[in-house]
Amino acid sequence: MAPLPDPARIRDPRLRAVAEKVIAGSRLEEADALACFATGDLLGLGAMADWANARRNGDRVFFSANQHINPTNVCVLRNTCVFCSFARMPKEEGAYTRTLDEVLHEAEQARHGPTREFHIVGGLHPKLRLAYYTEMIRELKARFPQVHVKALTAVEIAHLARVERTSSREVLQALKEAGLTSLPGGGAEVFSTAVRATIAERKLTGAEWLRVHREAHELGIPTNCTMLYGHVETAEDRVAHLAALRGLQDETGGFLTYIPLAYHPDHNELGEELGRTGTATTGYEDLKNIAVGRLFLDNIPHVKTHWPMVTPFLSQIALAFGCDDVEGTVVYERIYHEAGATTDMGMPYHELVRLIRGAGRRPVERDSLYQPVREEFEDFTPPPRGAPRGLPVVHAA
Repeated sequence: MAPLPDPARIRDPRLRAVAEKVIAGSRLEEADALACFATGDLLGLGAMADWANARRNGDRVFFSANQHINPTNVCVLRNTCVFCSFARMPKEEGAYTRTLDEVLHEAEQARHGPTREFHIVGGLHPKLRLAYYTEMIRELKARFPQVHVKALTAVEIAHLARVERTSSREVLQALKEAGLTSLPGGGAEVFSTAVRATIAERKLTGAEWLRVHREAHELGIPTNCTMLYGHVETAEDRVAHLAALRGLQDETGGFLTYIPLAYHPDHNELGEELGRTGTATTGYEDLKNIAVGRLFLDNIPHVKTHWPMVTPFLSQIALAFGCDDVEGTVVYERIYHEAGATTDMGMPYHELVRLIRGAGRRPVERDSLYQPVREEFEDFTPPPRGAPRGLPVVHAA
């Protein structure tokens, strides 16, 4: 375990009372989280979060051999989600919708690779029906029975319910019967009504996002949760968002991990309005969001750093700021690269192992449900140049 943080050695007096609560295992109040966001003592904050994480997860850092699949970028909210660079109108240049055969062809990369999870999200297509997704999940499970399917955000679930004129619970049940393992946490953005009116006027409200995840948890479908930061939100908005996530977790226990997501301003209307280009957030802010998430969300077991958004270098540092999970192999990341992310589209398996070891932590490959599937890497060597990425641990049916 990390050395016990000494409150007397924390430079910011406001953090000393927070440190005492952390050491005692007491729950932080919203005022404590605000003090953490306001502090200039980043190292003191990080030491507290690192200790809190070590108390829960030891020196383990989880990662997944996952593959992102985005079936369509056509979205009915194209003109109202002003922070998004991914979505297109049906006839707009760059718009695409993949057939089932095309999705399965892309998934074939899992045949000789290490993939254990398909991460599937896309746009709100006005004409795609629920059957498109249930058939996709069934075919993926039939061809790759060992691979978990994490698919569709709460926003997509609610959209399908409207298209089908049914309830989101019925949509979730149908997806579960098709083989869905879990839900990603996207679409949460920031729950503040004022913020959503500015960045995503017609998107699912915060209360509706929470409702869909509550229903998923009640159906036995675990989910992730997120917060998009670094745009127009305030510290108070962030803390209220985290409090809502913690409240639902108290109620259901269904969240697996929390992922703070950094806003990217390129190629979207919001970035133009704010006059920003490049990376909207700083490394200082990225690390602070990881640390506050770990300290305040005491009932969510894991906190993930998303290396495609904040770079692998910063994700490695985040492992000393309360983070115990690193985004996986990905293979081909589209959404954040449309918004200007300059990281690689994917990361080879051996590079993830090396990144975690380089931070002095113990890598643990996991599945979608955070069950360890591999912890021994002593015999692992990078594949030869030109060989398929990863290890041949998944075999198609």
